Amino acid sequence: MIHLGKDHIKLQANVTTKADAIRQAGLLLVNSGNMQSGYVDSMMEREAVSNTYLGNGIAIPHGLPKDRELIVQTGISVTQIPDGVEWNPGEQVYLVVGIAAKSDEHLEVLSNLTSVLDDEATIQRLAQTTNPQDIIDCLTRSPQPAQTGDSPSDFANYVDLAIQGGAGLHARPATVFVNIAKSFASDIRVRHGNAVANGKSLVSLLKLGVERGNSIRIMAQGTDADQALQALKTAVEQGLDEDDENQEGSASPMVPATPEFEGQAIRGVAASPGLAIGSVYRFRRAEIQVTQTADHPAAEEAQLKQAIATAQTQLKDVYSDVKERAGAGKAAIFQVHAEFLDDSDMLNEAIAYIQQGYSAGWAWQQTVKERAAALETLNDPLLAGRAADVRDVGRRVLRLLSGTANEEPSLPTYPVIVLAEDLTPSDTAGLDPAMVLGICTASGGPTSHTAIIARSLDLPAVVAAGQAVLDVQDGTESILDGDRGILYPAPTEADLTLARQAQQALKTARDVEQQARYQPAIMTDGHRIEVVANIGSAVEAAQAIDAGAEGVGLLRTEFLFLQRSEPPSEAEQFESYGQMVTALNGLPLIVRTLDVGGDKDIPYLNLPPESNPFLGIRGIRLCLAQPELFKTQLRAIFRAASGGGIKIMFPMIATLEELRSAKEITEQVRQELKAAPVEIGMMIEVPSVVMMAAEFAQEVDFFSIGTNDLTQYALAMDRMHPTLAKQADGLHPAVLRMIDQTVKAARSAGKWVGVCGGIAGDPLGATILAGLGVAELSVSTPSIATVKATIRRLSYAQAQSLARRALACRTAQEVRSL
Repeated sequence: MIHLGKDHIKLQANVTTKADAIRQAGLLLVNSGNMQSGYVDSMMEREAVSNTYLGNGIAIPHGLPKDRELIVQTGISVTQIPDGVEWNPGEQVYLVVGIAAKSDEHLEVLSNLTSVLDDEATIQRLAQTTNPQDIIDCLTRSPQPAQTGDSPSDFANYVDLAIQGGAGLHARPATVFVNIAKSFASDIRVRHGNAVANGKSLVSLLKLGVERGNSIRIMAQGTDADQALQALKTAVEQGLDEDDENQEGSASPMVPATPEFEGQAIRGVAASPGLAIGSVYRFRRAEIQVTQTADHPAAEEAQLKQAIATAQTQLKDVYSDVKERAGAGKAAIFQVHAEFLDDSDMLNEAIAYIQQGYSAGWAWQQTVKERAAALETLNDPLLAGRAADVRDVGRRVLRLLSGTANEEPSLPTYPVIVLAEDLTPSDTAGLDPAMVLGICTASGGPTSHTAIIARSLDLPAVVAAGQAVLDVQDGTESILDGDRGILYPAPTEADLTLARQAQQALKTARDVEQQARYQPAIMTDGHRIEVVANIGSAVEAAQAIDAGAEGVGLLRTEFLFLQRSEPPSEAEQFESYGQMVTALNGLPLIVRTLDVGGDKDIPYLNLPPESNPFLGIRGIRLCLAQPELFKTQLRAIFRAASGGGIKIMFPMIATLEELRSAKEITEQVRQELKAAPVEIGMMIEVPSVVMMAAEFAQEVDFFSIGTNDLTQYALAMDRMHPTLAKQADGLHPAVLRMIDQTVKAARSAGKWVGVCGGIAGDPLGATILAGLGVAELSVSTPSIATVKATIRRLSYAQAQSLARRALACRTAQEVRSL
């Protein structure tokens, strides 16, 4: 039995954060000679790997197995926090039991902890006691034999297994077991001897006291009993993560994790990873003043037309600049802005005001206000969100009319963390990346324009942080944590020191990732994941390969069709696709056929107005409605495919009829050209396809899941909506379960699945997707090296375990807390 003395206990601790609680518990062990100070950092790192909340107000922080050499002598400490501290969302802790264990000498203490987990009166007494002996007596007394009473009868469906891993069914493997059990509807029971536990209750399971080598009976009763037993049997046989737990060098997908800081925290949504330290600067737009009336309508009309023409020229330049810095996909919004300026109705409405004696500036301002207000009243939230784009492009023209074209907000001459209500595309295009350390906005979401641009520029970003962000004074030294989605204004000196250390660790990690970017993403147990790129031009293809991509998982062909008066010819498309094939030099290139409609309206296609175009003629439906447009693109693709590597992918498929019609036209074009067959795949973006994935898998060679749209349609939330975007998270369990269902259906048919949505480029998301069985991750070019490094750090078993836990979660926040 290990010694637990009064010097190992701290009563009435003043604690404000989880990190502080762990530090205090660790310091007790350091001062008692049980461990070196470096093991405190290992205890912090543990929190990024697993949840150390035991239950009912008790947490058991401990370090990673790889750092056990820092333990001098096995010991435990107890930090009492009478007021409690939030451990994870919804988990309040009053007793922090720090553990430094070289072997299994601490298990008797854990056994005693387990025996009081459901004794709220005892826990409340220990949380408030002023006598350390009360805690010592409770944790060091000999365990009392369990009162078994009448044992419930066994279910008809059961399996008998032996627990082989680690030290038995203690907190971590029991948590894994419970999370898997909760993912099934059936009742789950576990028998050990005469005692029977609820398999979905951690406390109940721990009280069985199952040790290594003990046999248990897992029982299930309900509609999915067979599946539940099979999943739990597999998990137990694989060690319930014990092998991963004790594996030297086991790592979190987020390594190196950013620490939690002590100072005030403004929490938002993580939009782009990284850590920034510096002064904040509020991005403010001044109101543009215009005169209301004018005496010469003809002159005002000419002035308006000239301003619009100049704005269109500016937009072409902005498009070229952003395309060069961030890629065609990120720059495409400025082509949409140019289309707004081509709207003859807007121009005519403004001219009508001018004819009534108003100035060009007032007329244009009024027209833009009315058009934006009309969009905001639409039932389709995504179309309503386009009001911001109308105002943005309207403001560009208005600046020209008012003579304030060069008076837009500018940044200081030194790098800052930019704060804003939100940033429009024009705002972000005008920012000098050299002067921006990071971005934090009050509104927006993880797939908003701000987030997308920040990721493409490799800038830390936090969105949807609320109005508190706008109250931070300019010049306030702050820490921006893009991984956790937190802004820390006015941090302590200790926080700043810790942040600088973390920043250097992140930089070192990124440098190592870049050096290894050409290595394949092979997991520690040999399982391989292909990491490819999302691109929108031939230039981006070469950039992606240089960044370590193993091919292109999504070529957005829309860039060829935007900002022009007629569709691209077959020759033009063939030349563009051919350039990409050459740049890839035999690596795979998945070409998505034209995906427009909704937010990518193209005037020359003469699409009729729709009240909800995102549920109308979009994606493959447009191609089927205009077959000559579709056939021209297919001919160009098949001709370019003679150079090798090309696969064809159809967007926004919702029914088998749509897929079969698209395949029929594709095969007709192929036969006309006498071209060789190519692999045909489809996007998984709508729930109807997920529910019929088994049928669709019989029709195609592969699936590619577009998690951005799938999230939007599954949760009925516009990912660009100013208030809902925060909740439109691709790691929501509903979305993950759809992905799981899709992968299983594809696997049964012998087909592979890729993911080309935003979560594929997130280290946590990439790990979960790998664990779900996704074979290919298609990400933005700046994310390639990090995603490959993340995959290489883990075993497939670890990824599968994380995926199982994610599927058992109830909210996106729970998933992100794993």
